[in-house]
Amino acid sequence: MSAPYILVLYYSRHGATAEMARQIARGVELGGLEARLRTVPAVSSECEAVAPAIPDEGALYASLDELKNCAGLALGSPTRFGNMAAPLKYFLDGSSSLWLSGALVGKPAGVFTSTASLHGGQETTLLSMMLPLLHHGMLITGLPYSEGALLETRGGGTPYGPSHHAGADGKRPLDEHEIALCRALGQRLAQTASQLEHKRG
Repeated sequence: MSAPYILVLYYSRHGATAEMARQIARGVELGGLEARLRTVPAVSSECEAVAPAIPDEGALYASLDELKNCAGLALGSPTRFGNMAAPLKYFLDGSSSLWLSGALVGKPAGVFTSTASLHGGQETTLLSMMLPLLHHGMLITGLPYSEGALLETRGGGTPYGPSHHAGADGKRPLDEHEIALCRALGQRLAQTASQLEHKRG
C-alpha cells in the first residue's frame, strides 16, 4: 500500500495553470502529504490525437488508477468560454468505471483555474469542474474567507477555488495573493484527506 497522496491534475496550454498546480503541490506538502502532479494530453477536433506516452516536458500524463487511488484531488484548467478545457473534460468523461465502483466517494477535491481576462469566467469554470466531482461523490473544499488573501487580492482568487489572471498575453506571473491561495488549497486538501483517513482508520 503506497503512502496517501493528493493528485494535482491539470491541463495547461501556456504554463499559468501548470504554475498554479506547482504552488498547490507545495501547499499539499506543507500539509504533510505527497503531491502527485499530473496532466492530460491535448485532444484534436479532427481525429484522435496521437501523443507520446511521456510528454516532452512537464508533468506525466495521469492514469485512471492514479485518480482511483488518490486520497484527494486538485483539478485545474484554463478557462474556455467559461468552462473547463476539452482535454480535461475528455479525461473525466472516461472515468465512468470509477463512478460505477464508487472509487472517489468521500474523498476531498478542490478546483483551480487561470484566465486571460479578469472577468473571463473564472467562477463558472470552477463551478463546471465541480459538477463531475459531485457526481463522483467527492467532498468539495473551497477556500474560506479566513484566508486573508481572498479579501486583499487584486488579481485572481475566489471562495470556489484559487484562480489567476494571466493577462491578454498569458504572461502575467502569479502574484503573492494568488500564490497564497494556491498553497492554502493544497494544505486544506492534505489536512482534510489526513483527517478523513484517520477517521476511516
